[in-house]
Parts: sequence; structure tokens; C-alpha cells
Amino acid sequence: MATGVFRAFGAGAGVARAALTWIRRDPHSARLDRVNFHGKTVSLAGGPALAAGASVGAALGAPSARAAAAAMTAGVVSGAVGLYDDVVGNRPSQKAAKGFKGHLGALREGRVTSGLVKIAGVGAAGLVASALVGSRRSGVRGAADVLVGAGVIAGMANLVNLLDLRPGRAIKAGAVIGVPLTAGRGGGLAAGALGASSALVADDLGEEIMLGDAGANALGALLGVALVARSGPAGRIAALAALGALTAASEKVSFTQVIQDTPWLRRWDELGRRPA
Repeated sequence: MATGVFRAFGAGAGVARAALTWIRRDPHSARLDRVNFHGKTVSLAGGPALAAGASVGAALGAPSARAAAAAMTAGVVSGAVGLYDDVVGNRPSQKAAKGFKGHLGALREGRVTSGLVKIAGVGAAGLVASALVGSRRSGVRGAADVLVGAGVIAGMANLVNLLDLRPGRAIKAGAVIGVPLTAGRGGGLAAGALGASSALVADDLGEEIMLGDAGANALGALLGVALVARSGPAGRIAALAALGALTAASEKVSFTQVIQDTPWLRRWDELGRRPA
């Protein structure tokens, strides 16, 4: 089992580094440049690189063919729709719609925003991935387990994305969530995602790249798959409740402000980061 975890971790790291190099050498890679909160130009290339590495690594570490398919579905689709939102959402016509309410408001006006495409894509990927993982129960209760699992996968993708507001923060949060998930059967699912993250964390902290929606959504979705794959009905419900509470809290309070106001969280958040 340990060999499978290390293999998944290594594969995720290797693919992520190779993908980052390939993307940044592309003549059109400047289109991925953005200005971060420090006013420094960084590249969104980290997002698709992480999505590719994490998806491949998780699939190689999966305990079954169905779990591997779930990982590829969640990671690739979440990364793809996240990248679409990263690119298209930067247009002035798209920036006005913020949050879920903003995207629904735009839809009522007849506009389909890139953010809504991302939400729908991550949700659909979560549902398919959860169905592939399946349930220990059958019938109506099994179907309910699949729906709750889909909520966990999509909710985890959203949570990690909400935290991706400072260099390295999303990857650190992913490590806190993912390291316990590497123990036991199916640990390779989380290990692949962690391997890809570890290969990019120095570039993220150094403000050379940012994950964007592509990387954060993919990382979160894959950790969600790893959690769902090893959880029964009660575990999935508890995870969904926690994710729902955190998402609701994010509408009322700033996670960044909470981190700044909590000394130990602030020290952890700033660890390895360039000084302001």
C-alpha cells in the first residue's frame, strides 16, 4: 500500500512539473499572466499544471478502475471549467457577476457567465465521480449516498478555491485535508493530488505562478473524491455539513481577515511566503 502511495505522489509531482514547463514555454503563455495582490505579474500556468499532475497521480494511485475514472473525471473536468473561468472571466463583461447569486442574476437577464459554467461543470463532474465511486448501499439509500458524495466533491472544490487568495494558501489547506487521507486503502487518490501540489508549492509561494480556479478546483475536487471513496453514509453527511457551514460562513466573513486576526493561523499562512 505504501508503495502505491509513493508511486502516486511521484507521478503527480512529475506530471505537474512537466506540464508547467510545457505550458510556460508555449508562445501564447503570456495570455495566462495576471497581477496578484502584491501587484506582481504571475502566471496562471500553475492551475492546469496542477490539474494535470493531480489527476494523473490520483488515477494511478486509485484502488480500482472505477475510482481511477472518478479521479480523472473530477480532476480534469474541474480543472478545465476552472481554466475557462480563469480566462473568460477576466473579461470586463464577466467581472460584474460575483458569487453564486451574481451568476444566477446574470442568468435571469439571459447571460451565461463563465462562473456559472464553472459551477455547473464542477457539479456535474462531482455527480459522475460520486456515481463511479458508488455506495455500500443500494436502492434509494444508495442514490442518496451518491448525491451527498457529489455535494462533498463539489463543496471541497469550492472551499479550496475560496482559500486561494494568497500564495501557497490553497496548497497548505490541501495538505492539511489530504495528508490524513493518504493512510489506508485508497490513499493513493489523495497522494497523487498532494504530489502535484508539492511540486508547485515553491513557485506558488515565490509568486511565480498562481493556481487560479483551474488548480484550486481540481485539487479540491480530487481531495473530495478521496474523502468520498473512504467514507460511509455518516461520514459523507458530516463532511457535507461541514463544507456547507464553511461556505455559508464565507458569505458573511472574510477568511483572509480571520487568518490575519488569528496568530497561529497567520504564522502558518505566511510560512515560506515572500515578504510584503
